[in-house]
Order: sequence, then C-alpha cells, then structure tokens
Amino acid sequence: MKNENLQFDSKCVHSGVGEYEHGSVVPPIYQTSTFKFENAAHGAALFKGDVEGYIYTRMKNPTVEAMENAVAELEGGHKALGCASGMAAISTTFTALLKSGDHVVCSKSVYGPTLTLLQTVLSKFGVEATFVDTDITEEIEKAVKPNTKIVYVESPANPVIAITDLEAAAKIAHANNALFVVDNTFMSPALQQPLKFGADVVVHSMTKFLNGHADVVGGIIVVKNEDDYKMMRRILNQMGGVIDPFNSFLVHRGLKTLAIRMQKHTENAQIIAEYLEKHPKVKWVRYPGLKSHPNYEVGLKQHSAPGGMISFELTDGFKAGEIVMNNVKLCKLAVSLGGVETLVQHPASMTHLTMGEAARATAGITEGLVRLSVGIENVKDLINDLEQALVKIQ
Repeated sequence: MKNENLQFDSKCVHSGVGEYEHGSVVPPIYQTSTFKFENAAHGAALFKGDVEGYIYTRMKNPTVEAMENAVAELEGGHKALGCASGMAAISTTFTALLKSGDHVVCSKSVYGPTLTLLQTVLSKFGVEATFVDTDITEEIEKAVKPNTKIVYVESPANPVIAITDLEAAAKIAHANNALFVVDNTFMSPALQQPLKFGADVVVHSMTKFLNGHADVVGGIIVVKNEDDYKMMRRILNQMGGVIDPFNSFLVHRGLKTLAIRMQKHTENAQIIAEYLEKHPKVKWVRYPGLKSHPNYEVGLKQHSAPGGMISFELTDGFKAGEIVMNNVKLCKLAVSLGGVETLVQHPASMTHLTMGEAARATAGITEGLVRLSVGIENVKDLINDLEQALVKIQ
C-alpha cells in the first residue's frame, strides 16, 4: 500500500519505513561514520552523484534518511534535512537563503535564539532584520523592503501564542519575490501543514512535539522541490550541523505516536485553558482553542486543532509568576516543550530575563506571563496542581 493513500495517523506509523536488512520492521540504527565502497569506480560514482548510496554519515545515513523521509511525508513536503538542533535547522536555512545586503521580516514574538541569531550573528555579515507583529498582516506588508528575501514566522509564536495568517503572509512574501519560511514547532504536522498555505520552507525543533519524549535534541528542514533540497543539503553538509543516527532513530520512533499524542495534548489544553480563563488570579489566557484569542478565526482555517501550548498572564505580575513556579509539583519547572510531561516556565524570570524589561515589553512578554506546555497526564491532576500553586498568590 502506498503511504499517500493512508490517513495521517497511519502515516505516522508507516512513513519512512522501507525494505531493510533481514526484514526488520523498524529501520535499524546505522551507527557508523563511514561506508565501504565496492571498488574505486563505485566510490568515484558516489562522489560524482552518478549513483545513489552512502559515503559518510555527515553527508547521508540510512537511519537519518528514514526519519527525514517520514517527516517530509507528514508535512506534505518533497524531502527533509535532519539537523543537530532546531537552531541548526534555522541557521542552516538562513545561511542557505541569505547573503550580505539581504533583509528578513520576522515575527516579533519568536524563539529567543532565533531573534539573537538575526540581531547579533547574521547582522555581522550584512543581513538586516525587521521584527513585527506578524499576526497583524498589514505589519508584514509595511515591513517589506526591496531587499527582503525572507518572511519568517512562527505560528503559533513563542511564547505569546500569536497566530499569523499563513496564506496572507505567503502572498505578501511571494508578491515581493521573497521566500516564506514557517517554524511549525508548536503545532507539528499533525495539526498544521504550512506548505499547504504557501510556505516555501518549514522548520521544526524536533526536540519538541515531533519526538515528544524530552530525550532528544534535533531539528529539521522540509522543502518543496529537489533543487531546494540539493542546495540546502550542500549547505548543511558544509556547515556540519547534522543529526546523528541514534537521535534520528528516537525521533522516528516518537513520530509513530505523534497523532495520538497531539490529540491528548489538545484535549487537556482546551480544558485547562477554559479553567484558567475563569480563574481570579489570571488576567488573560492565550490559547488557539479559546474564542477570546484575537486570531481565533484565522486559526480555524489553518490548523485542525489548537494544540498543547498555553500562555496566560497572572494578575499580580512578576512575583506571582515566581510563586507559581516555586509551588507546582506535578508540572515540571523546565524550559522546552512538547513532551508527554507538562512543563511550565515564567519567561520574565527565566528564558527572557536577560532581555530586560523594556525589550520584553516590546516583544509582548509581560511580567506575569506564564507558558504552559500541556502534557498527556490526567487533566484533573494537572488542574489540581495548578490550583494549589495559584492559591498561594496572596
């Protein structure tokens, strides 16, 4: 049976699985740095690209390739490139697509290291960036310049759960001869497939929902055609930020339960978001499944379910955030997201502390903002844990 005839949850189980040695149902781990050639002519043909095969794991590896093929199929892309981390995927994408003098329009609310990469690293090489509220389509349009080469968005965005109209953003990018790149980490292809809405490139931190078990660091780039794949592959090989076979194996294993995990994340998050929205210690909640979300209607047209990420603002600000962080018991006080366990963090005192209060305010990261990555535990236990922590705010 061809995988394109399968439903998404069946694809999660079977994508990237081919005919392997000894009839193995699960692709084996090719834990090798190098591969033996049949003879000198075979080696020469591999290096020329005249025949398909493997030379060196930094360039290509069967275990890594199986995982890449699975993610590409789930995203509806042509091929994918496994990277050592989400930031390796993002930096490889920018390096491949930009040159000195180019300009990037980027979501203002974006993963902190992405912002830092653009502001302090790529800027040294003559790349310019403008950060805007990409959930306001007009802001994207106003920010575009003649030298804009990439419109880059996270949707939903980290950490304020802002939702960008992907189709509208793609049209603006393409009308200005720019590429549209989407970080789809928060939704995963189980809930949102940006290529269907005009994205040219999709990136993920596979550390999060794709792997789903908080035991891998990895990233991936998904592209639409062979030319883009070959160009990206050259850059990734030269920069060296590739994922290793063992982590690829773990991600591929995690993908098998992606559909059912995302269903449970979403079910729990919806109940918790509704609970928080009614809580006296909570000023507001941002969750794509709440009608109070400013871009609720936009979300309905581009994701199939609202996902497992919630942000909420505590009424008593910074101190309240610290109190909740210090008193949760079942929820784990930790950065990252997308695992089976519920993780909570307070950006103003943790991940975004060094930005300073003014910079945080510009990015929409308020003093009482809490980010919650909802896991797959029993939702009653999660609410009980949040309640006992929230009541300690005086």
